[in-house]
Amino acid sequence: MSRISARLVAAGAAAVLSLTALSGAAAADTAPVTATGNAVINESNTFLQSAAGNGVVIIPLPQATPSYDSTTGFSASFPVAGASVNLAGYYGNVQLGGSLLFIDFATGKSVTFKQIAFSADDWRVTGVPAGGTTPVPLLKPAGVVRTTKSGTTQTLSASDLKVDANGAQFLDTQLNTTFFTSGQSVGSLSLTVVNG
Repeated sequence: MSRISARLVAAGAAAVLSLTALSGAAAADTAPVTATGNAVINESNTFLQSAAGNGVVIIPLPQATPSYDSTTGFSASFPVAGASVNLAGYYGNVQLGGSLLFIDFATGKSVTFKQIAFSADDWRVTGVPAGGTTPVPLLKPAGVVRTTKSGTTQTLSASDLKVDANGAQFLDTQLNTTFFTSGQSVGSLSLTVVNG
């Protein structure tokens, strides 16, 4: 990793640590809790280093919880804030707490997505850009994808997580970059939903 990339990763890590010290209510959109669980979005080290090398840092905001593992990469856990979903049947929606901030240090541009959700109808992780009302498809589960249901607990795991074509175009336009591409591998996804 170049010194510039290392500085960008360090800057991103510092921003994550300072932002997660904020109150969870500071930046989160909440909904009545009808379900519990979480979605864990993992950024692989390969994607993380590529993004940093291009000046791009992605920061989870409260109520999302970040973590880093030198083997698996950077992860953000988003709590389930509400759900009416049948994962195996490919319908419904899971609302997640927290937000995502995308920053391009090279261009000085940024965009924040609130109302993060997993749409089983579209099979996408979506987010509503700040100031907007329409969800943007950001990521799609790929690779080995499994769903299970046991009692009131549903799970989804995907060995790969790819950038959606619409999300890539939106992010490149907002950040004035050409970094994001359709089908770009980000990492992996796991989702657990427990209905009350």
